[in-house]
Amino acid sequence: MKKTATRLADGRELLYYDSRDDAVRDAVDPRPLDAADRGTTDIRRDPLLGDSVAIASHRQTRTYHPPPGQCPLCPSRDGRHAEIPAADYDVAVFENRFPALAGDAGRCEVVCFTDDHDASFADLDEERTALVLDVWTDRSAELATHPGVEQVFCFENRGREIGVTLGHPHGQIYAYPFVTPRTERMLATAAAHRKTTGRNVFEDVLDAERADGRRVVLDGRHWTAFVPYAAHWPYEVHLYPRRRALGLPDLDDAARAEFPRIYLELLRRFDRIFDGREGPETPGSGAPPTPYISAWHQAPVHHTHRNEFGLHLELFTNRRTPGKLKFLAGSESGMNVFINDVPPESAAERLREVASE
Repeated sequence: MKKTATRLADGRELLYYDSRDDAVRDAVDPRPLDAADRGTTDIRRDPLLGDSVAIASHRQTRTYHPPPGQCPLCPSRDGRHAEIPAADYDVAVFENRFPALAGDAGRCEVVCFTDDHDASFADLDEERTALVLDVWTDRSAELATHPGVEQVFCFENRGREIGVTLGHPHGQIYAYPFVTPRTERMLATAAAHRKTTGRNVFEDVLDAERADGRRVVLDGRHWTAFVPYAAHWPYEVHLYPRRRALGLPDLDDAARAEFPRIYLELLRRFDRIFDGREGPETPGSGAPPTPYISAWHQAPVHHTHRNEFGLHLELFTNRRTPGKLKFLAGSESGMNVFINDVPPESAAERLREVASE
């Protein structure tokens, strides 16, 4: 992997990651951008819940479903200048122009997985997927060293139904100045589990799912994918390395080598979940691809119980059946109590049915 660092016209950092060692990345961003337009974020703490909320009013002007040919994540070609000055790229990472976290309140980066606007992550080959894993790893390690950063979160949102406003295949990385509420809850559970049993809760969860088997979707030599026993979403898969790691930089070589095949298979199965099911929307009839969120959960940087954490990826969709979405209504949004219409065992069975092999 070759990494090339440069700057955009307003001073934001841009990083090219190439599979080829001889790649030259010297294109200059000629756009008249003002560094003052990047905005600031106000972090406020909820006095009742103890949660941190990011107030980022400058994001109201961010790009929203640009017309064809105006995607800011495509390469700069034919006289059109985008966020990435080069005429082509493998993987590119840059500071978000409209960040949810900015200034002393963290950092937000955009990760472009390919320069092909019409592709999706599932269309990538294993070599490119391995490069993306290297990028996530490199950025996780680097951002964890930034002053004030407490947690690094790599994720991808895919599909309009999820709320994506740019169709180009890309993900994001948030470097939070606090530990997120979800991670705090996991760590509290892990600490209590250790005190009660003397064991690690992430290891016990993985062992229990593999022993039960009904919800296991894929079981490789170094990774296991399963629908969790208490899944929140209609189709939700958790991907665990068999050897527990705290974060992406801690994965061993064997796990890194197997990851592309396992992950691509999961994404491709997600795109086939609703194929052949009742209803007008099937992939063969022009239905949109399955929307999803793919989220890496890593140990926070400085937390007291960080060594109890277990790196894992959570992949889920808000589509519950063809043409119908799972909305976070009163119980979920008002009380954070999820109601799932699809039994986890049924979801796992369906994901096994749509295997590539």
